[in-house]
Amino acid sequence: MKSLLEEDGYKNIKERLALLTQNSEKQWGKMTHGQMVNHCQFPLKIAIKNEVTKPTFNPVAFFFKKMLYNDKPWRKGLPTAKQLRILEEKDFDEEKKKLEELIESFYNLKDRNEWNPHPMFGKFTKQQWGQMQYKHLDHHLRQFGV
Repeated sequence: MKSLLEEDGYKNIKERLALLTQNSEKQWGKMTHGQMVNHCQFPLKIAIKNEVTKPTFNPVAFFFKKMLYNDKPWRKGLPTAKQLRILEEKDFDEEKKKLEELIESFYNLKDRNEWNPHPMFGKFTKQQWGQMQYKHLDHHLRQFGV
């Protein structure tokens, strides 16, 4: 599994994101281009902030956690958690620029050794944080054909 904390995964995501336009053909799902690039910012913000939070126990999260960083791609049409759904329209160019900046900020943490728990999924290793971020971005870039 590629990682957003490793150069090859980082470059792969940056190159594919550069190919994403408002005309990229959606392969599945309900989100618009602007909503998707806004949605992709949330997991990065959680990791970058590295705030100490007590994970909230969620039995579904327990079963889903390993899917976040294993080698198997997520299936098309996987439902989005309610709290991460973007219902209002977002400006694609503005949100894409923010996402690019967050990806850069996350990659620049490649030397960070202390990672606090995820608020919903609990403890991740540095490797798992990088793989999870790569996998989430890969899923949504595939959603829009890049």
